[in-house]
Amino acid sequence: MANRWIEKPLGELGKALRAGKISSIDLHEEARTRHRTYGPALSAYRVWDETRARAQAEAADAAFRKGEDNGPLQGIPVSVKDLFGVDYLDTYAGTPKPLPDAWRSEGPVIRSVRAQNAVLTGKTHMVEFAFGGLGTNAHWPVPRNPWDMNVARVSGGSSSGAGVSLIEGSALVALGSDTAGSVRVPASVTGTVGLKVTAGRWPTDGIVPLSPTFDTPGILARSVADTAIAFEVVDAYCAGRKMRAIATPAALDGIRIGLAEQHFWDGCPDDIAGAVRDALGELEKAGATLVPVELPEVEEAYALFRQGSVVSSELRAFVESELPDWQDTLDPNVSFRMSSALDLDDEEIIRRRARLTEIASTANAGIKGVDIVITPTVPLTAPALADVVDGKAYSAANLQTLKNTCIGNILEFCAITLPVALDAKGIPVGLQCMGAANTEERLLSAALAIERKLGTARDRLGAPPLATDNSRS
Repeated sequence: MANRWIEKPLGELGKALRAGKISSIDLHEEARTRHRTYGPALSAYRVWDETRARAQAEAADAAFRKGEDNGPLQGIPVSVKDLFGVDYLDTYAGTPKPLPDAWRSEGPVIRSVRAQNAVLTGKTHMVEFAFGGLGTNAHWPVPRNPWDMNVARVSGGSSSGAGVSLIEGSALVALGSDTAGSVRVPASVTGTVGLKVTAGRWPTDGIVPLSPTFDTPGILARSVADTAIAFEVVDAYCAGRKMRAIATPAALDGIRIGLAEQHFWDGCPDDIAGAVRDALGELEKAGATLVPVELPEVEEAYALFRQGSVVSSELRAFVESELPDWQDTLDPNVSFRMSSALDLDDEEIIRRRARLTEIASTANAGIKGVDIVITPTVPLTAPALADVVDGKAYSAANLQTLKNTCIGNILEFCAITLPVALDAKGIPVGLQCMGAANTEERLLSAALAIERKLGTARDRLGAPPLATDNSRS
């Protein structure tokens, strides 16, 4: 693999495409080569759509030649989680058969990247109906975590193929969804960046629902800088406005970082907690201010999450009403979680939603004195697939995996994770930054400052063993 344009930052690629130093077809060919080389071992995609991706790359090049510049994702390979409608591809949502054609309908998130002449590489694997944080699926090959050469480990869920597609090098941006951590968990354990926006900021039209109360679209990319570009593309389209300037790094010595000691660090292994605390030490030494914060709402939020009542009830209602023929083939882990939740009537669901709104409001008010709150993203090493075959083991690992990320959804924060180290098993450790609702621009500026100081994934982690060209210098 002599040509490595596919490894360049989006900003640099954009300049090269517009200067004619590289074509969209060149990028597509590099992505295709990477997929053919690493894809068989990693299983990121349910469908790799090579023919149409090439046609889209040709269309992007034709637009460039005519002087048409539709935005920073023009000609850029983008993978799509298989619950987003794409009008020419079936949507499976992790189930064993295609959903009705209505679920091909494209929503604003897909339309935003299509409007820019992005190149959609295909549909990535996911947990069935997005209901799980580990990334396993009884119906399809499970994407393999690229960071362990010897042990097949989970790649995080529910957007299980999304982070893997980035590490594979077949996509530079991955679209996912996040209900309790489904963007941030796979980003964390694959050494990529994952952004969850505030619920309601981006429409969920054209996305198969898990829980309308908590569902949010999200972005995975290889760096915070790339994520900031993709964020502005989607955000501008969804808001019906012109693109603004891409977020820039804040001054690190002006950032106030909140530290909530309760919950987020409890039970976190020493190697993971230590890696995040070491990163915090680097930031403090560079001028960031660490501020203790109290988040008493976390205890109630997590108790409600463990009951699974709202999410499970909403998924069950959706499947029973919209997809009754899919009930008999549910993945056992999905079926168990869906059926074991409290059986709540409509009145109780409304009451719980109201209570969730109350605690989210007070939590957002409680972090106004800081720019971001930092925690470990996933307080668990990505488990070996063999260790989560048993239902009880799966449930325990799934609960621990989502322990820190679910709080961001329940308390209506926006959140991003970026890689800072490898744990004792050689699996990436993520640092989670959470901000108050609808402060994504400030969150991204802070995360950019952190990335500028700590370095990107390649700087901090090196190269993943299962997606590394041996000819690299």
